[in-house]
Amino acid sequence: MKLALALGGGAGLGWAHIGVLHALAARNVDIVAVSGTSIGALAAVCLAAHRVNVLEELARSTNVRSMMRFLDIDFGRSALLGGRAVQRELRHQFGHTRLEDLFIPCAVVAADLVAGEEVALTRGEIVPAVRASIAIPGIFPPVRHDGRLLVDGGVMTPVPVRAARALSNAPVLAVNLQGDYANRSETWLRRQRAARHGGLSPTRVGRAGLSLIMMHVARQSLALDPPDFELAPRIGHIDVRNFTRADELIALGAASVEENWEMIARIGGR
Repeated sequence: MKLALALGGGAGLGWAHIGVLHALAARNVDIVAVSGTSIGALAAVCLAAHRVNVLEELARSTNVRSMMRFLDIDFGRSALLGGRAVQRELRHQFGHTRLEDLFIPCAVVAADLVAGEEVALTRGEIVPAVRASIAIPGIFPPVRHDGRLLVDGGVMTPVPVRAARALSNAPVLAVNLQGDYANRSETWLRRQRAARHGGLSPTRVGRAGLSLIMMHVARQSLALDPPDFELAPRIGHIDVRNFTRADELIALGAASVEENWEMIARIGGR
């Protein structure tokens, strides 16, 4: 069975992609093309470079202490963090490898901050492409590329189906990390009840509002460019900022494949 993958963004929730990739490999699915946005872009290039094991090692070893090395705070730039530590880690893993030299056709999706357009990068070095795709506005500085000012692709295309279709005629399986609306709403209501006596902080309300925006953008993106099938792992109870729950997220990503295998096999022609 041949499939193309569209791996969505979702910060710390992105470790679920590892479980999805492992489960598809266990089912002998031939991934013939892959696109990714934000954390999904990192998963996409690791898949295309045959380095999912490296991503898994990073995910499972991530804790609060290890994350501190990426906090190169720089108030003098256009973002809270300079992004240099992230770039060094990417360079360590990928060197100067180019997207067009990977084992599987791969598109890294970013957004043009000035033109307001989706940008699918399929050629050029991996490191600046991924840096652009994960450049959350205000957190990491934009990346200049071919005269464009690029930021996190998730602000426009949280699940890059169009980019996957441009790479291959194979059916597209999309992995939407923002798709577990019911679980996320239930978690929010539970926290709201717990905070009823003390009131809701502006920070908590702001996070809930941002989460709602992200879910809505993902819905709209998939409505405009529907995949052949959408996987939405049951991960809504986990905060997108939490990068320390890899074991659980990997298991839930794999479980989403198994729970939906009949439909996946159907679109793949089995």
